[in-house]
Amino acid sequence: MTETILTTSRLIIRNWREEDRDLFHEINYDPDVMEFFPRRRNRQESDELFDYLRKLVADTGLGFYALEHTETGDTLGFCGIMRTSHEPAIPDGTVEIGWRLAKRHWGAGYVSEAATALLQHGFDNHGLKEIVAFTVPQNRRSRAVMERIGMTHHEDRDFDHPKVPATTPDFIRHVLYAISAPERR
Repeated sequence: MTETILTTSRLIIRNWREEDRDLFHEINYDPDVMEFFPRRRNRQESDELFDYLRKLVADTGLGFYALEHTETGDTLGFCGIMRTSHEPAIPDGTVEIGWRLAKRHWGAGYVSEAATALLQHGFDNHGLKEIVAFTVPQNRRSRAVMERIGMTHHEDRDFDHPKVPATTPDFIRHVLYAISAPERR
């Protein structure tokens, strides 16, 4: 599998490189980036997820990809599409789109740019019928991105996340957004 998945006007969407490891940990430990997650990842947990995602992208072509700025070469964070399962709310094999950026790169439209390209990539190159995204209701920034890229909130599919511990009750309930291939064309 090639390292580069696709490019946009400002971004190279690619697999992870060893030199991205510190940035990956930074975004998974930053309290502002992880504000709507039940916990931050320590270095070991971050490294394990980094290694998993790098192998997943190499093996399947799907995963949360590194976002590199074409002009500066800086890695900004990630955006990607990957299979997920949160049975019974989200069936095994459902494809989700997700993202996370270093805070210093927020507000420049990078996630919307990458996510728009990745939705099209998922439908055109992977034959996907639907892509979903989900977050806690209070995460207005991510919900705004979901709406900007054409996703629709499906209230009837909102769910209690089965992997969120009861010790973090504010993060259990999730809203689900989705877009189908015909809606994207």
